Amino acid sequence: MPALPLPVSRRPIHTRRIAFEGFLRDDGLWDIDCELSDTKAEATHMRERGLLPPGEPVHLLRVRLTLDDSLTIRAVQTAAVNAPFQECQAPAGEPMQKLVGLTMGPGWRRMIEGAIGGVAGCTHLRELVFNAATAAYQMIPHYRAVQRGQKDDSATPDGKPPFYMGQCMTWAFDGPVVQRLAPVFYRPPERVKKTG
Repeated sequence: MPALPLPVSRRPIHTRRIAFEGFLRDDGLWDIDCELSDTKAEATHMRERGLLPPGEPVHLLRVRLTLDDSLTIRAVQTAAVNAPFQECQAPAGEPMQKLVGLTMGPGWRRMIEGAIGGVAGCTHLRELVFNAATAAYQMIPHYRAVQRGQKDDSATPDGKPPFYMGQCMTWAFDGPVVQRLAPVFYRPPERVKKTG
């Protein structure tokens, strides 16, 4: 991908970094370690924390989700290392346990909102947990397919296309990537019939 065009003269103000790391555990489960940090480029006065020097995190939040192969959450661990208020520690604890037993997949955002939405949880932790699903999909199905000696674009055991096909413009069923890499799932574009 080409670089973005050079911007007009500007100066940094705020940086949000989000990272996900995936691990296969010795017990066969999976851990996804998630981290969100917000920093300011200039000293910032916080109501309860006082003056933060440039680069000191306003937010530094961590979540570890433990999943099984079906992408069901088996355990949740959280830490609010830095947050604007002491009360921010509470959403990083017990409320997050409501995610245990939920399975990442269709309706994932709705499940998160039902468990820890609104004032029942933290906006930033919801963002991390929601986006952790893409990291889980990148890690678990790919690793298991490679273990079985399959390509990522192979049919699932029930003969259906992989979950990502039809969910992205590159993996459109009528697109050139599916036609080249997984022709069994390729569907030619429908032609518009002209009447009259």
